Amino acid sequence: MNLPPAVSSLIARLNGAGFSAYAVGGCVRDALLAKAPHDWDLCTSARPEQMLEVFRGEHVVETGLKHGTLTVVLDHVPYEITTFRTDGVYTDHRHPDSVTFVSDVAGDLARRDFTVNAMAYAPREGLVDLFGGREDLQKKIIRCVGVPAERFEEDALRILRALRFASVYDFTVDPETDKALRLLAPTLKKVAAERIRVELLKLLCGAGAGRILRTYPDVLAVVIPEIAPMVGYDQQNHHHHFDLWEHTVQAVENIPPESDLRLTMLLHDMGKPSVRSMDEKGEAHYYNHQSASAEIADRVTDDLRCDREMKDRVIRLVRYHDITLRTQSGDVNLSRPFLLRMLNRFGERDLRALIEIHCADRTATGYSSPEREQARMAERMAALDALLAEQPCFTLKDLAVNGNDLKPLGFRGPALGNALQQLLQAVMDGKVPNEKEVLLDFVTKFIKI
Repeated sequence: MNLPPAVSSLIARLNGAGFSAYAVGGCVRDALLAKAPHDWDLCTSARPEQMLEVFRGEHVVETGLKHGTLTVVLDHVPYEITTFRTDGVYTDHRHPDSVTFVSDVAGDLARRDFTVNAMAYAPREGLVDLFGGREDLQKKIIRCVGVPAERFEEDALRILRALRFASVYDFTVDPETDKALRLLAPTLKKVAAERIRVELLKLLCGAGAGRILRTYPDVLAVVIPEIAPMVGYDQQNHHHHFDLWEHTVQAVENIPPESDLRLTMLLHDMGKPSVRSMDEKGEAHYYNHQSASAEIADRVTDDLRCDREMKDRVIRLVRYHDITLRTQSGDVNLSRPFLLRMLNRFGERDLRALIEIHCADRTATGYSSPEREQARMAERMAALDALLAEQPCFTLKDLAVNGNDLKPLGFRGPALGNALQQLLQAVMDGKVPNEKEVLLDFVTKFIKI
């Protein structure tokens, strides 16, 4: 394993002071998978006060000395270093009540969550793998260190972390670990929403997200209860071949792995069971399910403590997930005026997202091929690209006139705003060019104060 020079230097300094030290955890796992680690964590036999002495003169951040952790910053890159330790009782199912420093790496590795995360490496000793982590990597298995139930009782978030790792690396969960996480899933309710959100969004964006969603809806329903009614829900509609949960899972799989988009597809049809109606032929309809789903998205994003930008965007995309590039009659419309109005309404970023969402949603019905929907999406994106290449006017800031230009004509307050909106609409509809003199002439002739 090739360590970055800075990591090798930190280990060498600790070794030179008489302490053992290793790269540990996720960085070792990712390096063995030939993936570039996001960060490098170290563990050492040195106590916190001893580490402070070893790294005197360096930029050191006392991250959590009580728990044996400090951070050394080299060339603006932080490296977290923690004293070998064992954890005490976890009465809150999340954090140990106490930690005990130990002198051997074995005790430190034994406290970790999964075998693939319980490996250490040092240049002089090589890989330290006491629990079969490397073999589990080769077999693509997520397995707890020691007794699974004990690991999950210590920290309930590990339940979701197991599913997240299985999704991100496209691994399966070991049977005993699977059994324990299902049994203890209700303890996820004790975990902070912010921590749940981080793990859930990573899970949704993983290579194996669809498989994990299909396999563990009961566990995920602890976090988002609205999932439970979707599982096995017969949509009884000729536009849908799959039950509601399978449709949702496929829609998630079909959208690019971006957290906003994946969460949108998870939530986009959750309102269907609450608005179902049946016609005289025995077919189900879901009128206004978009609004019902948006209301659920509002609650879920609140529960997950999503930031305002993500919350607003997900709600908006859920609410309008099936109207992209269609007229009120439902026909596809790629005309210039219509596309400009859609750009004005949604902006370029969200309009492109809605085109992708429409493709993912249609493909997940089971009655339209991926090739057909991809071709439709490509056609719509091409039309949008061609229009945007012209740098058209579709927002007030694009207009060749502004409020200061209209005030000398007598426009004030609401009348001013209304006049600007009418001008923008006229430009988007192609009635007038976006030229200052022409627009001012149009105002004086056709817009009343």
